[in-house]
Amino acid sequence: MKISKYLALGLLVISLTPVWGQPSPKPATDAPALTKFNLDFSGGTPAQLVKAIEKAMGKPLNAIIPTEDADVQLPPLKMNDVDIAQLFKALEAASIKQVAVVSGTYYFGNGPNSSYSTFVTSYGFKTEGTVSDNSVWYFHADKPSLPPMVSTQKICRFYSLAPYLSCGFTVDDITTAIQTGWKMSGDASLPQLNYHKETKLLIAFGEPGKLDVIDTVLKALQPPPTNPTGDFQERLRQTIKNQPPSSVPVAPPTILQRMPPIAKPTEVPAAGQ
Repeated sequence: MKISKYLALGLLVISLTPVWGQPSPKPATDAPALTKFNLDFSGGTPAQLVKAIEKAMGKPLNAIIPTEDADVQLPPLKMNDVDIAQLFKALEAASIKQVAVVSGTYYFGNGPNSSYSTFVTSYGFKTEGTVSDNSVWYFHADKPSLPPMVSTQKICRFYSLAPYLSCGFTVDDITTAIQTGWKMSGDASLPQLNYHKETKLLIAFGEPGKLDVIDTVLKALQPPPTNPTGDFQERLRQTIKNQPPSSVPVAPPTILQRMPPIAKPTEVPAAGQ
């Protein structure tokens, strides 16, 4: 009986020995070795950087560059003994910055005002999965969405100066104020102004954004609003005051005359009294 137990135990140990004796398989988690290279890039577009990296590595680089980001300017890069992952990680970290951009325009007071928003911008090359020399990289540029650009096509506008000339201003007063506003902007390309004497029209030719200065100046020169009720009452008082004496004959005053008292009738005695 004991011999059978020992025999069974011995057979079990023999059958398990190959399993225990085999070395455990090594997990295949090691990333492939990346090619080291030195890079001396003077700056330029993403496509120019890709060509410089291919020349330094001695092998092609798989890269996708969207058309809308093809003109992004990259800074000069000088690297020694780096691989592609290290290079692109450092490039994107160096590109991150905050910028303030005009997010809208509103009108308040005497002219247009702009509102600003802060955005974080960056650019660089990214890939998916384990990085190797054969990875496919794609270039991206994170930029804020800007409002539509104001048209710079020159147009012609007409402004009536008659209301302002009647208030005592001269054409030279108005045009000098407009040109002063343009000069303070520092822009050398200024619109053209001409005054048509017969119609009292100011004719301006230039970009729409610059012609808005004329609207701002004319709005500032407008007289303060008047009080219609007060003006009517004042004109009524002046009319009554300046009215000449009436020429209609006046009837003489009526004289009340005293009427004589009415005499009482004589009483006649009745017959038989």
